[in-house]
Amino acid sequence: MPTATPHTRPYTILLVEDSPAQQQLTRRALEDSSVAAQLFVVDDGVEALKFLRREDTYSDAARSPRPDIILLDLNMPRMDGHAVLKHLKQDAKLATIPVTVLTTSNSDADAMECYASGANAFVPKPAEYDKFVQLFNALSMFWAQFVKLPPGE
Repeated sequence: MPTATPHTRPYTILLVEDSPAQQQLTRRALEDSSVAAQLFVVDDGVEALKFLRREDTYSDAARSPRPDIILLDLNMPRMDGHAVLKHLKQDAKLATIPVTVLTTSNSDADAMECYASGANAFVPKPAEYDKFVQLFNALSMFWAQFVKLPPGE
């Protein structure tokens, strides 16, 4: 079985999620998983684009590193996940960052739209906490250990 090349820098996740409860749940699930990663959180799509483009309060690269993967919620104020995804995939500097849509939606229409806009995965959020932790383990193993990610900056 092939082995992946280990990261030479910390594995970085950007969570784009407006719900404080979901943010906390994600932080806790990450802590309870076997994932060794830095988690950065922004509250909506507008902030996500600022973070990724290093604008305004995100101008310091150390405080807003290029993520290895983006976990993107769909239903958010100001700019929803569908719009964020379209902006990301139209920006040559950001288009190669893998995006996993992590959402409460189980809609076929949402999934189709996300894939058509360039999402790498569409994952409905599990209702049970232990399944959420399992999801983080699976995502991290896949993205951090087996996938050759595009080179960072």
